[in-house]
Amino acid sequence: MIRLLRVINGEMKRSEIQKVLSLKHEEHFRKAYLIPALNAELIEMTIPNKPQSSRQRYRLTAKGRAVIQQNLEKS
Repeated sequence: MIRLLRVINGEMKRSEIQKVLSLKHEEHFRKAYLIPALNAELIEMTIPNKPQSSRQRYRLTAKGRAVIQQNLEKS
């Protein structure tokens, strides 16, 4: 999941995040990366009341930024 958090820069579309991670299978990406990160409140939707919106973007939460910072400090 750290891999996902590190690539998110500002607000990004799902497809943009997948491309940066070199992941082509949308369903796998959603199940293995996107949904767990959303459930852990590490990322959030920019339009939470319309999850299927074509304008949907994802961004780091304060908790997600803290996880990245902790991970960097361990390195």
